[in-house]
Amino acid sequence: MFERKKDKIALRTVFIRRIILSLILAGALILMVLSVGIAGYHWIANLNFVDALLEASMILGGMGPVSLLTTNMAKIFASLYALFSGIVFIGALGIVFSPIVHRMLHNFHLDEEDIE
Repeated sequence: MFERKKDKIALRTVFIRRIILSLILAGALILMVLSVGIAGYHWIANLNFVDALLEASMILGGMGPVSLLTTNMAKIFASLYALFSGIVFIGALGIVFSPIVHRMLHNFHLDEEDIE
């Protein structure tokens, strides 16, 4: 997907296209996980859709729960969704930052070749 070690650094337009693509990919991943959370909170915790959206968004964003969950099944779902959301959030950040980090490392490598 990215240029190799010996290749010249990608043009700025290619780099911007990579950033946009990574943002779209990470956004799609977040929306999929958010929809799973909304569905789970709606059907398992018996929250209406707006409250389910709020609860899933707060958990996915790392802010914590909002509503009081009364059933054991809802509490189990909330704990599993919170763990899953944390991993997905870190993965989404990795997707977004990968073109930037790759470009920085590629620049460092090019500077190293200039010295030799």
